[in-house]
This record gives sequence, structure tokens and C-alpha cells, in this order.
Amino acid sequence: MRRIYSFLLIFLLAAFVIFMSMKESENFSGAKYDIRVVNGFTDNSSLALVIWCSSGDEDLGGRALQVGDDYSWSVETSFWGTTLSRCTMKWDAIRKQFDAFHGRRDVRRCGPLRTCFWLVREDGFYFSNDQVNWKKVFSWYV
Repeated sequence: MRRIYSFLLIFLLAAFVIFMSMKESENFSGAKYDIRVVNGFTDNSSLALVIWCSSGDEDLGGRALQVGDDYSWSVETSFWGTTLSRCTMKWDAIRKQFDAFHGRRDVRRCGPLRTCFWLVREDGFYFSNDQVNWKKVFSWYV
């Protein structure tokens, strides 16, 4: 009976090691990711784009962004990939909340340079990991 328990323990330990080696190393190594949100409005409106962000239990504060201004911060991934930075954007009377960084979603999406860029425009929110190729993720009104 003891041999069965020993074998089972060794098997489970080996399975755990194999599972952990297959996971993204960034998920459990505390990799640092840079997040940047840019006001990409094209009209030179006197209305600022207001952003307020938090990461985990930490309030990152807010800012009023004029056209071309940005708001940047860094996060470290958690062991479980649950790192989350959430922002609320306000433009005139419209508010939109979104996840600027979500570990499970963005470890791969932000690319090898670990940079996550958001461009906020009148028609919606765009994502890029190189500031060249932008993909619209969602609009203000959905």
C-alpha cells in the first residue's frame, strides 16, 4: 500500500512540474508590463478625456488628457495570471470602463516587448503592442 502512495505522490509531483513548465513563464515570474493609454481624438475639442485607473487594490489615480496626451503605468503579473488593471474613461457625458490589462488575456497579446498600448478615439478603443498596427476592440456605445 505504501508503494502505491509513493508512486502516486511521485506521479502527481511530476505532473505538476510538467504543467508548470508548459505555462507562460511570465505568469509566475513576476514579469513587468507597461501600459499606455493615449488620447487619440482627432478634433481639437476643449473637452478633455478623463481617465481613472486601478490595479488590483491600488488606486492609480486619474488625469484629464488633452489630444495627444497619455497616461502610463506598469504592472507585474501574478503567479495565477489574474493581474488586472481597470480604467474608467469619461468623455463629455459618456463613461466607459475597460480592462487595460488582464494577465490571462494580455501576456501574449502585448508581445515580447511587454507593452500594451490603447488609443482612445471618438469611434472607440484601439489596441496595439507596437503603436503601428492598431485593432479596434470596442466602441464607446457598446
